[in-house]
Amino acid sequence: MYINCKGHLIDLDRPRVMGILNLTPDSFYDGGKYKSASEILAQVEKMLKEGATFIDIGAYSSRPGAIHISQEEELSRLLPVIQLMIQEFPDALVSVDTFRSHVASEAIQSGACMINDISGGSLDQDMFSTIAKYQVPYVLMHMVGTPQNMQQNVHYENLVKDIIFYFSQKVFELRKLGVNDIILDPGFGFSKTLDQNFELLQKLELFSGMDLPVLVGLSRKSMLYKLFDLNANSALNATTSANTIALMKGAGILRVHDVKEAMETITIFEKMMNTPSS
Repeated sequence: MYINCKGHLIDLDRPRVMGILNLTPDSFYDGGKYKSASEILAQVEKMLKEGATFIDIGAYSSRPGAIHISQEEELSRLLPVIQLMIQEFPDALVSVDTFRSHVASEAIQSGACMINDISGGSLDQDMFSTIAKYQVPYVLMHMVGTPQNMQQNVHYENLVKDIIFYFSQKVFELRKLGVNDIILDPGFGFSKTLDQNFELLQKLELFSGMDLPVLVGLSRKSMLYKLFDLNANSALNATTSANTIALMKGAGILRVHDVKEAMETITIFEKMMNTPSS
């Protein structure tokens, strides 16, 4: 499977890494960590050198119970950083984490080549038409409600079937508009209990039946560190373990804070898959 980013055909039959750059002061792990242009560029350079194919920039915190910010504030955090990145790293493939169509449009015009929408178009009725207009790859995530109330919306008749049905409806709408490159994200940690997150990981291979790339965002999430009574800072080993399982169940993109470790995980996975039996 290939997606087209800025004229580059990216083969997702080989797993890829998406490095996370949070510009929010209240992100669950690295909020407020990158305050200056030099800190931002140093982190982006580090992730690119370590092997990230994509850099995903977020300016609106989507952690459970996150504070809502205005569109204007999101844009003021986001656009200068995109422009700075593109100026310094013109070949970088920049993804923008937003559920707002106007933010998506401005980001694409500033140099972003992918939109990562936690709401799957549910929070902005113009998002799908915006994606169709610009023909950029679109990460379609599953979430019920908003970041402020999503953890109250965890009731499903059948978790995986319900999410697949959600995706099938959204993909149908996008295809009608002519959108070519769609990536599925089942939304670990969004509108799901701890057990539901692990059921999703257990059955992740079922999403491959939709013949679309699957992105997983497991990095340092509470579903991992709560098992050990730890915090996000101590969840790297658990993240690596979960990412290994995800790869074995068909994940095509790992969205992570720690690129080097994710690339090592992929290298080991590929070696195992490509070693001939004796």
